[in-house]
Amino acid sequence: MIPQEDRQFPAALAAAMAVRLDCIGEDGVDFEPYESFLSADATTDWFRAWTGNSGLDGDAFRVFGQDGTGGCAAFWLVHPGRELVKQPVVFLGSEGETGVVARDLGAFLWLLADGFGPWEAATAHEPEPDWAPQTNEELAAIAQQYAPGCRASAPAIIAQAAQEFPDFDDTVMGLCR
Repeated sequence: MIPQEDRQFPAALAAAMAVRLDCIGEDGVDFEPYESFLSADATTDWFRAWTGNSGLDGDAFRVFGQDGTGGCAAFWLVHPGRELVKQPVVFLGSEGETGVVARDLGAFLWLLADGFGPWEAATAHEPEPDWAPQTNEELAAIAQQYAPGCRASAPAIIAQAAQEFPDFDDTVMGLCR
């Protein structure tokens, strides 16, 4: 069980987000991490606004960052009983983009190390023409420290996540009004 009131990042995510904060504007990745998870109320407000459905709460998400347009990256608490770091990482964009970008935190760390943010992973099938991912050695060191057994390329991580959760878009869109 993941307590609602626990809004502190796991150590691995905190380490990666500290590095990401230093990279904003330098690597072409449109991802701005928060210092902690959004509060339960703020997450509910965001999810209701995103879906247009005032009958929902945000309990299934732990939002930890956003892109420049306000699209959010979050853990999707889809596996009852699993710890937070074993839940998938998703992106819900400001223009309706959705995607499961990594199967868990370990895979997400390697995605970041390979030069991708949540938006870039969710929209990898339609990349920006002048953007090329840049490997980040600091993020690679964090991924190696916290998730050595999860190493994979960003395309492989994105493909694994899409294969494991093929219905995420339909699930979320089914909640929209």
